[in-house]
Amino acid sequence: MFVNDGTGGIWVNLAANTVASPTAGTLVDVTGVSSNGLFAPVVASPHLRIIGHSHLPEKAIPVTHSSLFSGLYDGDWVEVEGVIHSFSQAGHLITLHLQMPGGNVNVEMVREAGINYSSLVDAKVRIRGNAAPIFSRVRFQMVSTRLMSPGLSAIEILEPSPGDPFSQPVAPVDSLMRWDHISLLKNRVHLRGTITLFWPGSSLCLRDASGTICAQTKEQAPLEVNEIADVAGFAGIMGEAQILTDAVYRPVGKGEPAAPTPISAYDIVHGLHDSELIVIDGELISRDQTSSDTTLLLRAGNGLFTAVLPKSLSNGDKWESGSRLRITGICSVSVNAESSAVGGGVVEGEGGSVTKSFRVLMRSPADVVVLQKASWWTAAHALLLMALALAATLLVLAWVAVLHKRVEDQRNLLRESEEQFRQMALHDALTGVATRTLLQDRLDIAVESVRRRKTGMALLILDIDKFKQVNDTYGHQAGDEVLRVTARRLREIVRKSDTVARFGGDEFVVLLPDLSGPEAAEMIAENIVKKLGIPVSFKDRLVPVSASAGICIAFATDLNADTLMRNADAALYYVKAHGRNGFQVFTPEMTPNWTI
Repeated sequence: MFVNDGTGGIWVNLAANTVASPTAGTLVDVTGVSSNGLFAPVVASPHLRIIGHSHLPEKAIPVTHSSLFSGLYDGDWVEVEGVIHSFSQAGHLITLHLQMPGGNVNVEMVREAGINYSSLVDAKVRIRGNAAPIFSRVRFQMVSTRLMSPGLSAIEILEPSPGDPFSQPVAPVDSLMRWDHISLLKNRVHLRGTITLFWPGSSLCLRDASGTICAQTKEQAPLEVNEIADVAGFAGIMGEAQILTDAVYRPVGKGEPAAPTPISAYDIVHGLHDSELIVIDGELISRDQTSSDTTLLLRAGNGLFTAVLPKSLSNGDKWESGSRLRITGICSVSVNAESSAVGGGVVEGEGGSVTKSFRVLMRSPADVVVLQKASWWTAAHALLLMALALAATLLVLAWVAVLHKRVEDQRNLLRESEEQFRQMALHDALTGVATRTLLQDRLDIAVESVRRRKTGMALLILDIDKFKQVNDTYGHQAGDEVLRVTARRLREIVRKSDTVARFGGDEFVVLLPDLSGPEAAEMIAENIVKKLGIPVSFKDRLVPVSASAGICIAFATDLNADTLMRNADAALYYVKAHGRNGFQVFTPEMTPNWTI
């Protein structure tokens, strides 16, 4: 809760059992304890007395995007201006995604019944609320910020939404980010072209006579490749590629199939084919088994690239490593901004770019054509032919058998050693679950997947309550058994696609990728705490145990791997400070001002 008087504003850290239930505009008397918070002073352990109903502050401090992110206005009643690009809903909260001059900021408010929030999209607004920086619990520094607003009463419509985005004139793709067109891009732009890629709920690409562009969309309505469609969204830049964000679309009619451009890996270095439909040949090296999508790693010339097909569009086709494939799809280039050519890259003017890597976004399994199957000449086939060729004489056959046994023994020894080293590096020796290194790799992959597919994920951090007492009372062997049983129970609870890792001591981390909503994560957390509370049997004795867990749930719009870890850790500390043996979902207002 924020309270404001004539001098400024401050955060009041309400407890869950607070009797008073004030709403925005309530006049209250607050008695509490001053605390340093994580970034600025707060009021802890408050006692509230409701005096009556007043009004929201009449004057607000106008702030820019850069000043809002400076943290100087923490708790103050401020006002911002910008265009609402989209909104999202999580439980009883609505988050408006506001584009200000200088960048984006999220505005959070309580959902009001009967309100059509979609009518605010593309409107220029002035919003009042409390500046609420987000802090690092570890370094006591601001890492981000948001605006917490009481609701629609604090929103002033400066320019209403144009309404139907498709009523605007159709713009050519190549005009969007030109200097003479930038001023027209404060609202959604309307494009019309042939669809070259469509991933439901994630991405689409289109081509008109002037160029190509890809768009991010949350919509799942059917749309066919090679269909002509109207697409409306907000123009922007990702790397050096122009994109549309928060796009909507509607089909117009049938179009002519687009012919892909044949290219080589060398052509990509020039950065001229981003968002285009291309065809490229390569040798299949491997496929990413940790990704939920079909992700192929291929070699073309001296370079490597990946080809991606969403799981929802895949039919389970399997291509053998070593095969030569022809891949068709949309080229997605990742660039590094440089002032000069690096590693053979091509500079485009002063302060150009260098291609870092590229992916091919496929549209269906038909975008993969096998040009040449993997060689039949495998180790097993070679041994068979060798045995047949050397069967002429017993002496040679015996000699070959001796050599073969020696080679096999060495090969098995090397294979076993390699597997042992891999197991030791990526899995905890005591519990067998993933290590910090393996978890970080899978977390990075999950974050990239969630950002691309616009879904959600969760990260859960837990530890065993008073684990030191278990060691002191029953011995370290009992403590090791408790850790092994805990790891086994966690693997039994979570899904096969989830990851259980041990961070050291009695702390475990559970990664839950590909979530459609927060309910599934909370159900898993509740089941974990319940099952980990069952006593552990050790040498005919039952060792009582319980666990505390903190969980952070995030979606693509506010996804950050480091923030997930910090927020889940903050939620864990909240549980431990309020009695242990339970779980807590992280909320933005949570601050660790408690004593454990």
